[in-house]
Amino acid sequence: MILQGKRVALPAVPVVHRRFEAHARATPDEVAVFCAGRQVTYAELDAKANRFAHFLTARGHGPGAKVGVCLDYSIDIVVAILGTLKAGAAYVPFDPAYPAARLRLLLGQVPDLALIVASPATAELVESAAVEVLVLEELSEHLDTLPTTGPDVPVTGDDVCYAVFTSGSTGTPKLTAVRHEGWFNLLNWLMIEYGLHSGSNNLVVSAFGFDLSQRSLMMPLFCGATQYLMASRNFDAAMAYGMLNRHEIRTVHCASSTLYLLVDWETARGGDALTRLDYVLFGGEPLHAERLTDWAGRAGNTCTLLHQYGVAECTDVASSYDLADYRPGEHEIAPVGRPAYNTDLHLVDEDMRGVGAGEYGEICISGTSVGAGYLNGTGPESERFTTIVVDGEPRRLYRTGDRGRVNEAGDLVVAGRMDAQVKVRGMRIDPTDIERALGRLAGVRQAAVVTRYTDSGEAELIAFIVPTGDDLAENDVRARLLETLPRNMVPVGFVNIPRIPLSPHGKVDRAALLDACRNRYADSGTSA
Repeated sequence: MILQGKRVALPAVPVVHRRFEAHARATPDEVAVFCAGRQVTYAELDAKANRFAHFLTARGHGPGAKVGVCLDYSIDIVVAILGTLKAGAAYVPFDPAYPAARLRLLLGQVPDLALIVASPATAELVESAAVEVLVLEELSEHLDTLPTTGPDVPVTGDDVCYAVFTSGSTGTPKLTAVRHEGWFNLLNWLMIEYGLHSGSNNLVVSAFGFDLSQRSLMMPLFCGATQYLMASRNFDAAMAYGMLNRHEIRTVHCASSTLYLLVDWETARGGDALTRLDYVLFGGEPLHAERLTDWAGRAGNTCTLLHQYGVAECTDVASSYDLADYRPGEHEIAPVGRPAYNTDLHLVDEDMRGVGAGEYGEICISGTSVGAGYLNGTGPESERFTTIVVDGEPRRLYRTGDRGRVNEAGDLVVAGRMDAQVKVRGMRIDPTDIERALGRLAGVRQAAVVTRYTDSGEAELIAFIVPTGDDLAENDVRARLLETLPRNMVPVGFVNIPRIPLSPHGKVDRAALLDACRNRYADSGTSA
């Protein structure tokens, strides 16, 4: 079974920042970025990015180079990204919201990192890097002496534009690379399909390290609109909602859980900032439509909810579905729609043969969306990028590991992961990653992490710990884990047990742990 996306011609050089440059020439005085009361026009931002690009190329960090960016949301973060792209290099986000230990792990996964761009507030987080850490503010006088015109650097659609981390099934984060052509195709599809334009101002609400944050950052600049950034390292619902109220923001890209928080905030206060948006583009985890039904049905709600599906390895979004067409009684699971332009979705069995209409299979993605692969990949996960023959022609394809089917209307329905990975609050997480972090804590002999689902269907991580001595205090373990893992990877519950149960095959018996989970929280009458 193959769902084929519409074929749309792309420019001869489908390079994302060229669209921004065209807007800088056509509308130089329009506001490009607003953050914390400061703003820059398209012309000003273009000049700043050009100067930084010249700085990079003068140091030899041009095409093929990888530049780390560890900055809080600010005008500087956009300067660093655009300047890196203009130099022909690719940027790698290092999210300053992550603890230093997590950042050290990620830094070790980037081959041939050229340098890291930081600020006085973030430099210490990446000081362990084996490469130079540049504080952008300290370069201002030197940058002011560099040309404001763009560097003469050829960039092609095949070049890598950015690379983001995603959990690997081995427990080691994978660095997956996206090509300019794929990113251009994604933004072009969203712009054309949903009529985004110079008034489609956007608010970024997701953490910098997320794959969806990359398209959220670039989408308004691609179509000539204004990008609004929150001056907060972590998501702040009050701040986000306040900005939606005060500014002419029209679009938001976010994970499903973030949308629930914004909807709850608006509902509790009787506001209408969300309902006045043009679009919320969201996904990344199973949809709980009941969290949105009452809000979506409010009189005067003009916001279109686009339920989307994709993976970081294939430029973030592969399909989209307008939830206005969703009827809970007719759909067991809310669909994620049809493919993006120049993108195909394949449903295959374990032998890579296509399944029939309505049958479940592994979701695979081919076409322009497919990324350049894992930059640090040498293990079995790299085999997820493969080649198949379709109509006599070889096609590069990525096996997502997600399970799905095509419904009678021709829309993709995603039924969950085929492996042990799970999505929690929009982030794909491998429990092995957490188990290893727990195992490094003093007093922990062994640990196993399982996923339970609350009555509302939300995924929660529960850690079972075998202590080396006395039982460990839950709050102490949580606090120590927060020093090494991002908050969304820290389990909501910790249970001391004398030993980890094993299956007849000698593996961790996760079914038994889930049973223990149900008994524990059923007895207490509370959610973890």
